[in-house]
Amino acid sequence: MDWLGGIFEGTSHELSGRQYNRRYEENIIPFGTYSSLSLPEIEDFDRVIAASLADEGKRKPSFNNSRLKEDENLARALHKSLNVESPTRNQNVNWNGNMYQHVPYSTGVRICAGCNRVIGPGRVLSCLGAIWHPECFKCRACNLPITDHEYSLSGNYAYHKSCYKENYGLRCNVCLNFFRTNAAGLIEYKVHPFWAQKYCLFHDRDGTPRCCSCERMEPRDTQYVALNDGRKLCLECLDSAVLDTTDCQPLYHEIQHFFEGLDMKVDQKIPLLLVERQALNEAMDGESNGHHHMPETRGLCLSEEQTVPTVLRQPRIVIGNRVPNMRTELYKLTRHCEVTAILILCGLPRLLTGSILAHEMMHAFLRLKGYPTLRQDVEEGICQVLGHMWLTSQISSISSQDTAPLTVATSSRTGKRSPFEKKLAEFFKHQIESDMSQVYGNGFRAAHRAVLKYGLQNTLHTIRTTGSFPY
Repeated sequence: MDWLGGIFEGTSHELSGRQYNRRYEENIIPFGTYSSLSLPEIEDFDRVIAASLADEGKRKPSFNNSRLKEDENLARALHKSLNVESPTRNQNVNWNGNMYQHVPYSTGVRICAGCNRVIGPGRVLSCLGAIWHPECFKCRACNLPITDHEYSLSGNYAYHKSCYKENYGLRCNVCLNFFRTNAAGLIEYKVHPFWAQKYCLFHDRDGTPRCCSCERMEPRDTQYVALNDGRKLCLECLDSAVLDTTDCQPLYHEIQHFFEGLDMKVDQKIPLLLVERQALNEAMDGESNGHHHMPETRGLCLSEEQTVPTVLRQPRIVIGNRVPNMRTELYKLTRHCEVTAILILCGLPRLLTGSILAHEMMHAFLRLKGYPTLRQDVEEGICQVLGHMWLTSQISSISSQDTAPLTVATSSRTGKRSPFEKKLAEFFKHQIESDMSQVYGNGFRAAHRAVLKYGLQNTLHTIRTTGSFPY
């Protein structure tokens, strides 16, 4: 058996794979075993080994029994090293998309899983439960042979590591680069809780603009439209943006009809004005009554006499990536009742503008109907419920696929509802529902529970008489 030992030491050729890396969520698999022996040589070894093993039970112990066991163990090791790993009996899909049947090694015929041809003498590759010509084991993406010691696997397909990263690696939706890894080799990134926009951590502090409506970050390959006051709008939100006071009047009438349908008609004629950010902030500073949600107020129900610059009819044109300077005129508010005007920030999409308007209309309703001064969380909570209810009605309207002609107040600028509008309405509802502030968030959730349990009118009656929600 000495000659067997010499051959064993000289014919084992194995390429072991390096430890795989999970940085890109890939499975890196080491290559299988290469064998350079011809088929007749392997069969000769099999016969010698089989004869040796057959005599194992017949031999009696002798003085050289330890040497005999050593030779037999060596023979078994040689047999194991020369046999290519037997593939599974299940049918698999090869890289060409054809079904192939693995032929057991014991038949003496080996079929390449790539080209479906017989593998003759020479090097073979065993991996993925099959046998391959080395040149037939190819990358699914580039169709070139995989010669590296490691490869990546997606489903039943193999890839070069670089090809896998290019096709399946996680990229930032803002800068479009692959995400960086930290010191531990892990990928770190943030995801918008609603839009699922993935972005690098540093974009939160590098000045990357966000849409003032949907809050998505501006991708490097897309330009948002800049408004005069420094805000930016994505193109989808710009499509249905309400830019001036005249443009908002049909929506105002729609909100009034919505309140009438809830048996909450407001008889007084309240001016509705669209204003820029600076004018809204100045009006807020001059208002002695009211609660305002930071970081930015987008609507205001005024009860004081003021002079406010309102946005006149604004042509819907974009020069480059900017909206031209808006024309404004001063509007003097006089006090005829408890409410002098409702101000809404201009440039927001129709659905967001309507939700804010419904909220401010509820403030006006409470004041005009003689409700007592309420706690902030009670008043803002019930006003948020009205904005939430209006958005729900809009989502239902969009989902109904109504084929009736759409009016200006119920359509986008293209004359039809886009799928994005429904998604946008759901986002604005999500903002109301997920608000974590004490006044607006907790106030909404308490008011919403009361309305669901007791109904809107009973809830309003309890608020009027007790100053709180029914429980």
